Amino acid sequence: MAMASILPADPTLDEIRAALAPLIAGNAAFDGFGDAALVGAAARAGVDPDVARLAFPGGGRDMVDAWFADIDARMAAKWPAEKLATLKIRERITTLVETRIDLLSPDRESLRRALALLALPGNAPHAAKLGWRAADLMWRLAGDTATDYNHYSKRAILGAVYASTMAVFLNDDSDGFADTRAFLARRIDAVMRFEGWKHRRAANRIARPSLARFVGRLRYPGR
Repeated sequence: MAMASILPADPTLDEIRAALAPLIAGNAAFDGFGDAALVGAAARAGVDPDVARLAFPGGGRDMVDAWFADIDARMAAKWPAEKLATLKIRERITTLVETRIDLLSPDRESLRRALALLALPGNAPHAAKLGWRAADLMWRLAGDTATDYNHYSKRAILGAVYASTMAVFLNDDSDGFADTRAFLARRIDAVMRFEGWKHRRAANRIARPSLARFVGRLRYPGR
């Protein structure tokens, strides 16, 4: 059944890629992120298969990239920064990761296939880029404005938390993915304790005399 109405009359390749991404993901549980999934999605969207292939020049890797970008966009649409601002930081991050779980839950087998594809040696840098992109978006939605090393450490830590949570999620048969949510809560709690320790350490740091400044004053009195 065609779904041509999801695209404008003369769509760009970016628009085609965005429209096909979730449809390809729906097919990938059976076909993997390959040509069969793409052709099936193109047929549903009323897109010529050859044009659809042009939208994903990198093949399966680009299909996974576009699907994860779709998840990013849907998460941001559901929880814009101004809506999250009413929550505490811990709740913001938890809410965003749990939203991703909810968005991915209908296509869990497709997620398994996507992560297996990204785990291939040649795709490792791309996998790292996608993980960073998701973590960066979550922190930005949560209101993070750090520009120092904390900008990078926060995203690296959240990326690791998200990756480990997805590993649990893939094999979670509990009701409503309760085990995954409990695992996430424990990981977020550990991260918040670490962040609290860093802030306390910075606040309680005692200013120590600078040896370089002391020696400089000996050489240049009055400075």
